[in-house]
Amino acid sequence: MGTRLDGKVAIITGSTSGIGRATAERFAQEGARVVINGFPPELGEQVAGDIQSQGGSAVYCRADVRQSEDLRQLVRCAVETFGRLDVLMNNAHCGHSTSVLDQEEQDWDEVFACSVRAAYLGSKFAIPEMIKAGGGAIINTSSVHGLLGGRGSSAYGAAKAALINLTRQMAVEYGSSGIRVNALCPGRILLQKNLEGREKNREEERREKFVYPLGRPGNLSEVASAALFLASDESSFVTGHALVVDGGLTAQLQDAMAAHVEQGLRAELSRETRP
Repeated sequence: MGTRLDGKVAIITGSTSGIGRATAERFAQEGARVVINGFPPELGEQVAGDIQSQGGSAVYCRADVRQSEDLRQLVRCAVETFGRLDVLMNNAHCGHSTSVLDQEEQDWDEVFACSVRAAYLGSKFAIPEMIKAGGGAIINTSSVHGLLGGRGSSAYGAAKAALINLTRQMAVEYGSSGIRVNALCPGRILLQKNLEGREKNREEERREKFVYPLGRPGNLSEVASAALFLASDESSFVTGHALVVDGGLTAQLQDAMAAHVEQGLRAELSRETRP
């Protein structure tokens, strides 16, 4: 158990799996009292119980981030349970995303409701409590898709880009109140479902060696570590920033990357076919 978040209270939406769960577990290991949120409720209770069994402090609070009153109650749950609120991580995501021509209006609205609208409302209810506590940190989970375009992800990319500028806006408006607001922009992060797919598709794993300057996609603990930095006092002079955690993916010129991938795959193929 660490002490980097000792005494702090954190809400993490969408924390029943993936990045949210890994971050909740890491925050608890560093001394935070964590409010778990997400669906299904049974899984939320399980995550909170697992954290408690490891000596951490956590509680599950049910809330649909698409509903304003639910988000208000989520903040109230944190304050009534633990007495204060120091960190809010707007991490929930839902909805289906595809190309503009194929995107259904209902799915577009749902993506924005879970990401952008939920971050706006969650922050709206959380900031007054953070001010009472003497300051706080808000982390909005964006993506490299919020920085660059990608095929078949119009709603997702647009929502993640909106989150980055919402981050900057709130950082400017509430910095004088001791509120720091930053965005987290992961590249491809291996989840359990990704690992299962990789067992069947070694070609994808081979390609990633050349797509990423570090030679691989990321893992959940690496994103959780970045979130921990943004939540802790170690980032006390960091606000309005979009922290990219992508193994160098977006640092490179795209034509150079394409040539590098092609060259690398060709070299591997040559080695495999060499007698």
